[in-house]
Amino acid sequence: MKLAFVMWISSLAPAPVADPLCLATTIYLEARNQSVDGQLAVAEVALRRLDSGRYGDNLCAVLMAPKQFAMTLRSPNTRLNEWGALLGSVWITTKAMINWSLPESHRRLVVPGADHFLAYQRVDAHWATGEPLHIIGDHGFYRVN
Repeated sequence: MKLAFVMWISSLAPAPVADPLCLATTIYLEARNQSVDGQLAVAEVALRRLDSGRYGDNLCAVLMAPKQFAMTLRSPNTRLNEWGALLGSVWITTKAMINWSLPESHRRLVVPGADHFLAYQRVDAHWATGEPLHIIGDHGFYRVN
């Protein structure tokens, strides 16, 4: 399956259907080789950005904002063909969205306060100043906003 197909489907579907698809795809592209906590942390950053209201009014808008997440940084011809990792991303998405639907005081936070992340020590970003709040696997998690 190509990324372009996922993006096309998510553009047609209503947010309650499209949002989990966009999040699972993002987790797959950004963190499929990371631990469960690393994948949950990527989801947490996306959900925190949605809650902030500064990045979009639905999760797909947040995740497809230009040059923010892998869905817009990878070629639309990218193939999502690691089926085990894709199913794992769907499981992580379900777990993250259920957790995020809880009252704030009951949520399990993996990267409290983080609203950005990058591949730590591999990618240089102008916004990544100072030490990250959290490091999980090869990702550094930062608070920028």
